[in-house]
Amino acid sequence: MKIPDYSVHGDGSDTTVYLLHGAYGAKEYWRYLIEQLTLSGYRCIAWDMPGYGISQIPVHLTIESAAEALLSLVEHTKTKNNILLGHSTGGCVAQLAYNLMPKHIDGLVLSATMHTFNHSGPEWKEYFMTTRMAPILQHGKLISEYAPDLLKAVMGPGAQGPIVDWIVTNVKLMRNDAFKAAIYALAEYDREDILPTIKIPTLLICGEVDLTCPPVVMKAMANLIPNSHYHEMKGVGHFGWAEKPDEYYKILLQFLNSKF
Repeated sequence: MKIPDYSVHGDGSDTTVYLLHGAYGAKEYWRYLIEQLTLSGYRCIAWDMPGYGISQIPVHLTIESAAEALLSLVEHTKTKNNILLGHSTGGCVAQLAYNLMPKHIDGLVLSATMHTFNHSGPEWKEYFMTTRMAPILQHGKLISEYAPDLLKAVMGPGAQGPIVDWIVTNVKLMRNDAFKAAIYALAEYDREDILPTIKIPTLLICGEVDLTCPPVVMKAMANLIPNSHYHEMKGVGHFGWAEKPDEYYKILLQFLNSKF
């Protein structure tokens, strides 16, 4: 399978952290977290999921096809220890990648993500699809026109700062067709069976006021994963690594340093 576009940061480390963005995202929006990880001695690889950046959009993008593309990337670039850090949709890709080829993955960080799109019932699903897709399908808007306000709405109260601004800047560069493909792929995802099979160290990071991937969902996920640690960030919404970057990095670094 063709390897999507990616960037490599840092070298000389036995541990590589793969950064997997969400539906609103791109490899560039990890810039600040990459800087922190490389300064701590870790190697980082950030990808553009198929359809994002200059990566081609598959004829039918699914979470499974994205996971297969990720495994091609890992096989091509892996080190002794390989950690998948998946945010939101990227967390779904990470879970399925582990399920497809567990021998290549040594740790998981599941950040503001879900194990099934059916986690909160039909009203939540309708709200999610309407807020994400209606501006494009019904009103003909570009992502750059409506996404900045939506992203701020899914963050915690008062979220601000250079990383929040950087996310918005990157989202404005996204293509509508890639985003639509990613949302439809996410809407088809339902793999609750994977979590009990995860045998590697797993960190779950959730925002206290995240309505997209709420604590009740991520706590349930943690309870299904045998070797997992759950951390809830107070006052944080869907983008913990941008809203409270220092706290997020402290949680992440403690996990990495203790396990790898």
